[in-house]
Amino acid sequence: IFVAPQGLNNGWANSNGEDITLVDDMLRRIEGALCVETTQRFALGFSYGGAMSYSIACSRANVFRAVAVQSGGVLSGCNGGNQRIAYLGVHGLRDSVLNISGGRSMRDRFVRNNGCAAQNPPEPAQGSLQHRVTTYSGCAAGYPVAWAAFDEGHIAAPQDGRGGDSGSRTWLPGEIWKFFTQFG
Repeated sequence: IFVAPQGLNNGWANSNGEDITLVDDMLRRIEGALCVETTQRFALGFSYGGAMSYSIACSRANVFRAVAVQSGGVLSGCNGGNQRIAYLGVHGLRDSVLNISGGRSMRDRFVRNNGCAAQNPPEPAQGSLQHRVTTYSGCAAGYPVAWAAFDEGHIAAPQDGRGGDSGSRTWLPGEIWKFFTQFG
């Protein structure tokens, strides 16, 4: 079951927790009407959607199995943020909208929460138009953390070897699918 909601006012500000309430309400409605494998709930999003996925990781780690936060920020808040959840962070080195330093900081919260060994994962060189994926070691069983850095800006479908978005050449859906399906 794939659900793609639109945030209020085209965003996910989560003012006073209203967007987390929306997520809770959607889950109740969907699970009340359909047969849902409740151990296989995942959240992912780009930019504001990535911020909302991060907020879900912070406040609903006991509800969702894993998140993929793509070029997100702490725009939707982080209520809680002390529990373990499987976490994939993706960010562009040259992101001028939501700086990669914020993505690293968000990732590091779950590196700590999940008991992973601290490290400074390798990232591609600027100008390389490549990506690098690192899976952290030492994480608690069932709570991996992975980091994908790519040499581009604030884009949703990065590709290796060329600039800009590419729905047909992007490597990102495969990485997200690989991350989520490990819990099947």
